[in-house]
Amino acid sequence: MVNYAGVDLGATNVRAVVADDAGTIIGAHKRGTPRGPTGIAVTEAVLESLRTACEEAGIEPSSIVAAGIGSIGPLDLAEGAVIDPANLPDTIDRIPLTGPVSKLIDSDEVHLHNDTIAGVIGERFHSDRNPDDMVYLTISSGIGAGVCTDGNVLSGWDGNAGEVGHMMLDPHGQLTCGCGSDGHWEAYCSGNNIPRYAEMIYENDPVDTAMPIEDPDFSAADVFEYAGEDALADHVIDQTAHWNAMGIANIIHSYAPIVVYVGGAVALNNEELVLDPIREKLPEMVFTNLPDVQLTNLGDDVVVKGALASAMTDGTGDRSRVR
Repeated sequence: MVNYAGVDLGATNVRAVVADDAGTIIGAHKRGTPRGPTGIAVTEAVLESLRTACEEAGIEPSSIVAAGIGSIGPLDLAEGAVIDPANLPDTIDRIPLTGPVSKLIDSDEVHLHNDTIAGVIGERFHSDRNPDDMVYLTISSGIGAGVCTDGNVLSGWDGNAGEVGHMMLDPHGQLTCGCGSDGHWEAYCSGNNIPRYAEMIYENDPVDTAMPIEDPDFSAADVFEYAGEDALADHVIDQTAHWNAMGIANIIHSYAPIVVYVGGAVALNNEELVLDPIREKLPEMVFTNLPDVQLTNLGDDVVVKGALASAMTDGTGDRSRVR
């Protein structure tokens, strides 16, 4: 029996699954993503998760014929590595992936993707509704998109297509993104940066608020927790919805998707507060056909299941190419 593997390397967690030749998951492991001291520590965490998933499944890593990896970026496909990730400490400058995983499973069939590209592969492969023109958008610690147009998943020559979180939405550049540039979508609406956006609004126009805005541990979860009870929280949520709708409108005008699946912790944990306002605002911003904007069908598993689907379909997610 042959086996396949999928890995999701995120800024917060590392996940690995292994599956049999029918695609049924038989082993899984999840752990936190190391914050350093170097990228090698992250590589070791990926290998540990994959080994543990194999142990749970009762198989040897060498029985895996192909693996897919969905990872934070930016990527260097030629090196099979992540280079200077925006949402990890600066000490992590390079995370080798393809080579070490290939050595572990003793196979050259290792497909590396940006995590959102893995996400759209997952939606394309696993969802009942899988049109040839679709987008998977994540709103999490970062923001990114995987795009499938005319049945082709777009990856770019270097694997970094879909880094839409680094679209410049604010020409005034009031906030700096984790990548170091100003005015990016991610700087306002990602889980890491919503608290900073709330702090900026509060500093510019202090109002009474029950939110712990001056607490060092103030988080995006606090903003959503106070929704409907706190004027500042409601204003921040409305403003982030405006930026999100603007970013999605740009995606719609660029790729004309039939459906936009949205995932990531911010969206998954706050569907009504994140997606409903976007749906309300989009008709005012889009002059072409409006797509269906809905929560991903695959929940937290979208990237790791997309990575697994990539392993099973030679990196494409096309069901007709299952090995």
